[in-house]
Amino acid sequence: MEILRCEGIRKVYGSGPSQVTALDGINLSVEKGEFVAVVGASGSGKSTLLHILGSVDKPTEGKIYVEGTEITGMRPAQAALFRRRKVGIVYQFYNLIPTLTVRKNILMPLALDRKKPNQEFFEQVTELLGIADRLDFLPGQLSGGQQQRAAVARALIYRPAVILADEPAGSLDRKNSEELMDLLKLSGRKLNQTILLITHDEKAALEADRIITLEDGRIVSDRRRG
Repeated sequence: MEILRCEGIRKVYGSGPSQVTALDGINLSVEKGEFVAVVGASGSGKSTLLHILGSVDKPTEGKIYVEGTEITGMRPAQAALFRRRKVGIVYQFYNLIPTLTVRKNILMPLALDRKKPNQEFFEQVTELLGIADRLDFLPGQLSGGQQQRAAVARALIYRPAVILADEPAGSLDRKNSEELMDLLKLSGRKLNQTILLITHDEKAALEADRIITLEDGRIVSDRRRG
């Protein structure tokens, strides 16, 4: 089942001699449950693609469909609501609210919609990520690896259509980085979650089922592992 589709995505910044083309005709289809890594050198368009897929930014041309819904024409308020409910984003820096407990940070997307959590799913996610015993701690009382696990749990809690992970292990040491990649892969498999990982780390990319390489805003390679 196709969960995400891009059709002719272009993103251009500026005009005239200073014009920069960040993305140049991206066509992409991702199936439900796929773990896809997007790799490329700095300036290749990886982060621009993530921001557009997450409806944080809009393309200059082209269309994006998530679960069959075209998102590129959404107004800002619509896009914000869609992002909260359908797209889980995990950044390099955890973006946890320091004055709230880990539990409240994880449940924040649901709280914003005044929705009650599914307790069984909440327990499944926090157990899977190894933070069930840290739920009443503040983020500052956790290690970097534990904080990033909490950020992943927050992204998963709404059961979004797709998880976008932007260099999620970039601020972690090698051991925690490897553990986080293992957990992303496990959560994708256990929860049938679709994951797009943006990374420059070749070793992290090798954890994915499929590796897409960007160069100068274009897809130059799209290969499945195994």
